[in-house]
Amino acid sequence: MFQYRQVLVRLRAGDTVREIARSGLMGRDKLGELRALAQSQGWLDAGADVPDDQAIVAALGPGRRASSTVSSVEPHRAAVKAWLHAGVQGRAIHAALKREHAYTGSYSAVVRMLRQLRGEAPPEVTVRLSFAPAEAAQVDFGAGPVLLHPDGKPRRTWAFVMTLCHSRHQYVEFVWDQSSATWLGCHRRAFEWFDGVPERVIIDNAKCAIVKACSHDPLVQRAYAECAEGYGFRIDACPPHDPQKKGIVESGVKYLKGNFLPTRSFRDLADLNAQAREWVMHEAGVRCHGTTREQPLALYALERPLLKQLPAAAPDLGTWHRVVLHRDCHVQHERAFYSAPFTLAGKTLWLRATDTVVALYEDYRHVHTHLRAQRSGQRVTVADHLPPEARHFFERDRRWCATQAQAVGPRCAELVERLLGDRVAERLRAAQGVLAMAKRYGTPRLEAACERALAHDSAHYRTVKTILASGADLQPLVQPHTPAAYGRTRFTRSAADLFGPQPGTLH
Repeated sequence: MFQYRQVLVRLRAGDTVREIARSGLMGRDKLGELRALAQSQGWLDAGADVPDDQAIVAALGPGRRASSTVSSVEPHRAAVKAWLHAGVQGRAIHAALKREHAYTGSYSAVVRMLRQLRGEAPPEVTVRLSFAPAEAAQVDFGAGPVLLHPDGKPRRTWAFVMTLCHSRHQYVEFVWDQSSATWLGCHRRAFEWFDGVPERVIIDNAKCAIVKACSHDPLVQRAYAECAEGYGFRIDACPPHDPQKKGIVESGVKYLKGNFLPTRSFRDLADLNAQAREWVMHEAGVRCHGTTREQPLALYALERPLLKQLPAAAPDLGTWHRVVLHRDCHVQHERAFYSAPFTLAGKTLWLRATDTVVALYEDYRHVHTHLRAQRSGQRVTVADHLPPEARHFFERDRRWCATQAQAVGPRCAELVERLLGDRVAERLRAAQGVLAMAKRYGTPRLEAACERALAHDSAHYRTVKTILASGADLQPLVQPHTPAAYGRTRFTRSAADLFGPQPGTLH
């Protein structure tokens, strides 16, 4: 309406229609009509006041009526509206109308109908969220560059970004994965970077933080809940499929990808993180932020004293996992094995892993804590966790046999030593069997049986068993006759007697 008032002012000042049309306010035909109307209403008379907007509208009357031509798509409005809401494109809708409804109209008519239908829907509106200093921080992951992993293969990195909602100051760290342990470690380093903790942390529904997403009652990871309790912040998970609730960090990730990554090269992950920290402090932190119109580091200087202080001792952050105790009395975690009591075999346990230890729980009852394995495939075993027969089997090793034999007597110790020293066969079970006879026959008889077996140069398990079973160990020991002890006897003959004189020998 302001154009009509300007035209009237210029007409009253004496400007011609041609001059006003040249300025672009209105066309010559319309200017002629307006001048005629103004003359009939007396608006151009000397001393008359410029009419207000309502008087102009009343004088102009109702606007031109729209064309009464009915669109060729109007009979198919319901079908077109359903396709539009389903996300079907205009070309596909035009083709479907021709195929299914024998439509003969133009594609332009379909476009006009789609434009009209879109205009019927109310526009989407939003409200910008504002945060007080130290009130909240937002967290998100973003894709990073591909680097060479220590295992020698190229792998995608991920950017962990935590942004203070008031100052927009960021913490950026690139990592190899989005596991729960990585998530917790990044939180710890972010709080140390900010030298404080916000009241709440706004996150999405990543599996490393939220077990089950829900608008009203999200189920938080047990490890992340411990982290929040240890540092004193509240977890604020966005509703499912509503990332706008953390739009500040979403914009921060976009800014990181568009301003930091494209023009740089990185040797490895350590070099990438070093450059990211320098970029945050010397470029991103000192820019004029597009929303706050302030430097993030300048606002952070005001926000920092209001953050919660870090705890005197950093919380012991650990990840929780549900594991099953296998038949071999071990559970598996990250390709290492940890023992638990055999009575729990087949049951589901809770495993809490930190950087140094692995603790096992049955529900909330502590079962055992192991030192964390140092390599893949390592088995960390406590002997008391094994069944009794297995403990006995593993306890009766070579050292145990030697110690028990010494307790029986010197002859038993000598016989066991000869059994274990066999270079051809493994005779550990034979030594265990010999020592087991002490329980039935007693150590004195076992010592005597071993002495008799050695005297006959027959250090075997069956020899000792036969001696004890027959009671020969109770008889006086008579040294066996040997040629060395008694010389030639009646039944002892030399090789010369048996085979005659050998060639090359003296007679």
